[in-house]
Amino acid sequence: MTTKARQMASDPMPSRVEPALALLKPKPPIGDNWAYEVKWDGYRLAVHLEPKGVRIITRGGHDWTSYFPAIAGAAKELGASTLILDGEAVVLDESGKPNFGLLQEDLGGRRATRAARKAILYAFDLLYINGHDIRQMDLSSRRQLLAELLDEADGAIRLSEVIEASGEELLRNACAQGMEGIIAKDITKPYRSGRTGDWIKVKCTQSESFAVIGYEPSQKVKGSIASLLLAARKGNGLVYVGSVGTGFTARQARDLRKQLDGMRTDRPAALVKGARLVFVEPSLVAEVQFNAWTREGRLRQASFKGLRDVVDNAEIYELDRHSGARV
Repeated sequence: MTTKARQMASDPMPSRVEPALALLKPKPPIGDNWAYEVKWDGYRLAVHLEPKGVRIITRGGHDWTSYFPAIAGAAKELGASTLILDGEAVVLDESGKPNFGLLQEDLGGRRATRAARKAILYAFDLLYINGHDIRQMDLSSRRQLLAELLDEADGAIRLSEVIEASGEELLRNACAQGMEGIIAKDITKPYRSGRTGDWIKVKCTQSESFAVIGYEPSQKVKGSIASLLLAARKGNGLVYVGSVGTGFTARQARDLRKQLDGMRTDRPAALVKGARLVFVEPSLVAEVQFNAWTREGRLRQASFKGLRDVVDNAEIYELDRHSGARV
């Protein structure tokens, strides 16, 4: 480890660090203080290597160590006594692109019923190393330490590389390759939890998270769904924004029907009309890709990507924060 890290006084290791979050912008920021990375499409994780072992913590604070044994094993081999890595667990498809659906499949479903066999962690920040809390160091220095730690690592933990290109050029290339987008980070800033604006995300396509408030049963396949009913936040309530009926497999459609039937309610969480609709408690969040908003405030050409749990800090799209939807 470098002299800079050795000279720092020993610090207590935090049991958990609230993650730094990226602010959504339409264009990449410009300036010498910005570094650019690919936006990974997976599960945000913090890897804690402690004297007693490894803990892998989700964004919402849940211990998922048992679900990522390969990542836990790789953390023990990094040559550090203690550390906290910030990164994203992904599963890559045949072309080398992260695929959120494949990650959920690897885990046995949204609720993670088995240990992942294919997941790898792309680490993009280092918060603690060998007894030293380095969150107050600037990102450039933290990245240098992270690169040294992960030098030539190509197993279950890998370095999320900074791409030497302009933000606009990287975004064009990422979109052309079918990636979700890019992340820009201010290399002069310390690690600050929350959505401070130090990190910026720019997406290739509109992809957001919406509350699942019900479903329309399939008329063609018994015990399946035709579509999910979606809602966004507005103030303290939810507003219906349309449905999604593509993007899931026949098996997923059956599994969703079975799961949602256990969450039925007589009172819809948002105002929506329909004779055959079934309403559920809004405790699931669907990740949905779509092309645009209609004038009526509905999603246009929506496609289902996967589910997340509200309890794991899944963010529901807020209409009053954005100008894209007119309701």
